Amino acid sequence: MKRIILALLLGFGLLLVWSVIAAKAGQYADGLAAYDKGDYTTALKLWQPLAEQGNAAAQYNLGNMYLNGRGVTEDYGVAAIWFLKAAEQGNSRAQVTLGLMYFGGHGVTQDNAAAASWYRKAAEQGSADGQFYLGAMYVLGQGVAQDYEQAASWYRKAADQGSALAQLSLGALYKLGWGVAQNYVRAYMWFSLAASSSSRDYGKMAADQRDIVAVRMTPAQIEQAQAMARVCQQSNYKQCGD
Repeated sequence: MKRIILALLLGFGLLLVWSVIAAKAGQYADGLAAYDKGDYTTALKLWQPLAEQGNAAAQYNLGNMYLNGRGVTEDYGVAAIWFLKAAEQGNSRAQVTLGLMYFGGHGVTQDNAAAASWYRKAAEQGSADGQFYLGAMYVLGQGVAQDYEQAASWYRKAADQGSALAQLSLGALYKLGWGVAQNYVRAYMWFSLAASSSSRDYGKMAADQRDIVAVRMTPAQIEQAQAMARVCQQSNYKQCGD
């Protein structure tokens, strides 16, 4: 009889835990729906309790609301506090954003070393943004010792995830021969991929850089680079001329 009672109590306990989890998940989802509709007041009301209870996703979202002044008065300092709470729990988006805030000195004291540290935490989790920004820090030599090989390595990780900015930057390294052997074919390939991956201004920049590199290449090299870009894209960045 004791075993039966214990089993019933355990079952009830698990049911209670799952019901709480489901309720919180529903509350978070309701907050997303409200936010997407532009009802920031409701989103804040739903997310604030979750954030205070330690929900990293809600903490990150609150940070964004304070960063952009949505539903609250814009306050970089408060945004940084919420981003830090989420970042310390391993939220990679919060880690990248906190890195950007340290790099720019927004809401926190400007600190390149702290920026690089947060970028690295995100990068090591596989965040393409974290990998790109960490690569940029190695190019600039800010917060870390300047190291073009490290920059190329991190840019490549992000480029393999489809980051147009990383593809553009990696193309530039191949064009200049910084951290990698100078190779116009590879530069052309990465510039082409960046140009096709983005419609933003840096997509046009990538196309312009591709055309500049093309002037220094033979028709056969251009054809090779174009073929490499097609294979790379079709393989979802698994076969990129390596």
